[in-house]
Amino acid sequence: MAEFLTDSEFENYRTLIYNESGIHFSNSNRSILESRLRDRVKLARSESVGAYYNLINRDPEEMKVLLDSVTTNLTRFFRNTAHFQTLQYSVIPDLVAEKRKRAENRIRVWSAGCSTGEEPYSVAIILRDLVPADVAIEVIGSDISLKSLMIGKEGFYPENRMVGVPEQYLPKYFEKKNGGYQVRDEIRSLVRFDYHNLKNDSGLRGLDIVFCRNVLIYFDEVAQKATVNRFWDVMNSHSYLFIGHSESLFGMNTQFEFLKTDWACIYRKFLKFS
Repeated sequence: MAEFLTDSEFENYRTLIYNESGIHFSNSNRSILESRLRDRVKLARSESVGAYYNLINRDPEEMKVLLDSVTTNLTRFFRNTAHFQTLQYSVIPDLVAEKRKRAENRIRVWSAGCSTGEEPYSVAIILRDLVPADVAIEVIGSDISLKSLMIGKEGFYPENRMVGVPEQYLPKYFEKKNGGYQVRDEIRSLVRFDYHNLKNDSGLRGLDIVFCRNVLIYFDEVAQKATVNRFWDVMNSHSYLFIGHSESLFGMNTQFEFLKTDWACIYRKFLKFS
């Protein structure tokens, strides 16, 4: 196996990965792609990067494995406290009032790019704590990483992954066991995990909240806009979008309304006539 990709091989791989997922590799992060490819070529027992390129073109499962390997699955419970304060003190009270007005009894949330599940479980915990019992809660966590989704489905996390969980939630919604913590069934039952490539239609509809944090930074401008527009299409007429604190829709031709709360800046879809 060649130690590094040739320029033409790099171009072939980054074009294929972009077309499959919207993930964009520039020259500045070429080394990341090369590092992940070296591992995959070795594990797949391919003779060369060229042979591995042919393999992923004919084997959709190996393509999924490659896309899994080139994504960064960095997350933690209640990451970015300001977002969860906004959810708790602004978004949920407003949504509950809206549901009452419309005589509806379900709140649906999508955690897109949920990694190992800490984000959707964090959202489910806050909803369970604050939403009236007669309002159903559904949280969907999706990711392009099958390994991460399996961890999320299991709902077990080592003790060092529990940093950031507020003290009042730990004994209430987690069971301490085997050197870590298991998410209790009361919360696990609210969360459904599913594989999804954000380049495609999720099939979801009627969403009240979408979390897609620190995912758009991996896309170029065209893929970002396409993804954001797909979010708009699947969200309810009165709904909220959370993106990463380093991400912005500024300059993007989007219908979302910028919303500054006392805690954080998020986006809102608000149609007066739905």
